[in-house]
Amino acid sequence: MTSAINLIDPIWVVPQQVRAFCTTRYGGVSKSPFNTLNLGLNAGDDAVDVLQNRSIVSLHLPAEPLWLKQIHGMTVSTPASRRASPGKPFQADAAVTNIPNEVLAILTADCMPVLFASKSGGVIGAAHAGWRGLSGGILENTLQEMLAVSPGLSPVDIVVWMGPAIGPTAFEVGEDVLQAFSDQGHSILSKAFMPITGSSGKYLTNLYLLARERLRSLGIKQIDGGDFCTFHDSQRFFSYRRDKESGRFASLIWISADT
Repeated sequence: MTSAINLIDPIWVVPQQVRAFCTTRYGGVSKSPFNTLNLGLNAGDDAVDVLQNRSIVSLHLPAEPLWLKQIHGMTVSTPASRRASPGKPFQADAAVTNIPNEVLAILTADCMPVLFASKSGGVIGAAHAGWRGLSGGILENTLQEMLAVSPGLSPVDIVVWMGPAIGPTAFEVGEDVLQAFSDQGHSILSKAFMPITGSSGKYLTNLYLLARERLRSLGIKQIDGGDFCTFHDSQRFFSYRRDKESGRFASLIWISADT
């Protein structure tokens, strides 16, 4: 039996035709520990339940989402690449489109979902930005593909919303993660990586701050969101770090053809 679906609307300034929301963990049929609205087919949940959950979410969408096979990589799915491989699973960690009612989707359970939209509403993007993707350039690649889809667009024409991710008081990492971001400069590193007292080589890391600085360095001025914590907000969000066995929620965005 399903409970009422609970959706989060991004707080950002975008044209009316740009629609987006983030699911939470409630409103589906999955059993513990995936209760209840798990949308990830590779999380260990019953596939029948996951597909039913996806059907529930699809009631709020104009079309079935373009679900990605996310691998913590840097590849961006584009309209051209999807036309070149129709019907295949899209192995990518971001997607862009300028096609109305084509729904982009990112699955997460601690990594950061990042939604992009042009101020004109003509092109959108969505990226899966954990620390590997963030340090490796997934945000840069997403912006690059958006600009390629819409010639004449510049970074200042793009707005961004950072969705629910593990927060700065919960994301413990080692020296390897710090090293991955070493090219961002000492000032930002000293703010984003806080040494943990008594744990040599361990840090609490602020993914939101690292992403914000990356986006600003690309020329994007309007950046919203970044005030969630999947780890601490167990009522609303799945968290792999917290639970080890965890479902996935989705951040979705599309250009509505109805406006």
